[in-house]
Amino acid sequence: MAKKTFEQSLKQLEEIIEDLESADMPLEKALKKFEEGIKLSKYCSTKLDETERKISILTKDQEGNLSEKPFLTETFENSS
Repeated sequence: MAKKTFEQSLKQLEEIIEDLESADMPLEKALKKFEEGIKLSKYCSTKLDETERKISILTKDQEGNLSEKPFLTETFENSS
């Protein structure tokens, strides 16, 4: 798989899911799409984990203590 951004990978994964849900394709092609989707899913999951670790590092104070704060902003929560 060529280097892609998280967003490109997620979009491609969504397209694969749509294809698998709506298309009447041969089993072999469906299996290849499924395998590609699994690879993209793992890539996206890894990227999310890496990002979470980076955010944790950035939220440590000078003593190295991690302060937990909700990720969602109050504005975002109230708009739901």
